[in-house]
Amino acid sequence: MQRMAVIGGTGLLNMATGQPFSDAGLEVIATDSFNVETPYGIVPLKSFQLKHDSEEKTLVFLQRHHNDGSASKPPHMIDHHANIWALKHAQVDAVLSVCSVGCVAADFPPGRVGIAHQYIDFTGQTTTFHDEKAQFTSVTIPFDEDMNQHLESTLRSIQNLSDERLRFTYWLAQGPQFETAAEVEAIDRLGGEVVGMTMPREAKLCREVELPYAALLIGSNWAAGREPGDATADLNHESVSAEANRRLGPVWSCITSLLTQ
Repeated sequence: MQRMAVIGGTGLLNMATGQPFSDAGLEVIATDSFNVETPYGIVPLKSFQLKHDSEEKTLVFLQRHHNDGSASKPPHMIDHHANIWALKHAQVDAVLSVCSVGCVAADFPPGRVGIAHQYIDFTGQTTTFHDEKAQFTSVTIPFDEDMNQHLESTLRSIQNLSDERLRFTYWLAQGPQFETAAEVEAIDRLGGEVVGMTMPREAKLCREVELPYAALLIGSNWAAGREPGDATADLNHESVSAEANRRLGPVWSCITSLLTQ
């Protein structure tokens, strides 16, 4: 892949030094930070010009919760339209999203990294670029299968997994509160296997503008009521974020493997 965008948090960007690239045989030629003006607002991007053998590659990074230099924007306030518009006009070949999720399925424990296979969005919030004229976009298969196959192979290798399931259905929660134990029980019964507050809105918009999109799922915590031995355990935002940042090694392996394939 020549030009790839990655959507993630600050922890991922902080790792973007020469080491993850050099370990994969990528040389950093130049970096640049710039703002993209969109019809929905300004979006800050950071780009890495890379060289792999004789080929030049570009990695464009978008911090999902960017907030004009202030504390991270809460999930329900993210302007996904601005973000995806900026990436589309950066002329990337595909988008890889990195998501911290609560683990609902018993076979996806915290600490593992998986892949989004489907999503369920019952929030009732409309996410579309087509507000003026009716246009209906098929999302039967919402994620790019070529990317998912490559990601699954990479994750199995880097995490030493064989037959374990790695593809899961993402349940979109409105937030910003974490879910109740009763809500997680309902999510489980309705087919949600991980829960988060952002990703499907990106996936919908990428499908509308025909940008191939895939999402890595970092299991950061058991969802409410699912903590083994303590179904009443509270969730803490700082500890959830810290656990997600500890699992960025497999994520970087996926990023660099897509760039070098």
